[in-house]
Amino acid sequence: MHRIGIIGPESSGKSELSQRLAKRYSCPWVPEYAREYLENLGRPYNYEDLEIIARKELNLIENCDKSNEFCFIDTELVILKVWSEFKYRKCCDFILENLDKQGIGFYLLCYPDIPWEDDPLRENPNDRLELFEIYEQELIRLNKKYVIIKGDFEERMAICEAFLDELVSR
Repeated sequence: MHRIGIIGPESSGKSELSQRLAKRYSCPWVPEYAREYLENLGRPYNYEDLEIIARKELNLIENCDKSNEFCFIDTELVILKVWSEFKYRKCCDFILENLDKQGIGFYLLCYPDIPWEDDPLRENPNDRLELFEIYEQELIRLNKKYVIIKGDFEERMAICEAFLDELVSR
């Protein structure tokens, strides 16, 4: 089974892409746990909440059904690391120590070329390109294989399908 991480700045199409790919390939996807956590928090989140989110996200990733060819992961620890360092200028040891334990072999890096969708949980409509560049540098630093996903959702799906078809043919 190939675990595919889907990352990128806020409102760059990660959740939509994860769901579409899971449907297209009839396989599971791990939803963004941070959204569920924050919607039920009842207060503004803080630095300590990121470790709680990371622990649950890692658990969801580890328990993804391994009987399928793919598992698509909408938001994972690389996103939490980048976000923590961007917002708080630090990152907890748990996230740093578990980046490679996720078992994600490939990443789909979503480019922020789709319109911003306002959402009470989103914070950075003006920093999306900067965050994209930080995500890409982090993937390079971690020596992860990735492909940049751009365009409307038809174009994005075509890029993903070509990448995934090549991945399974290796």
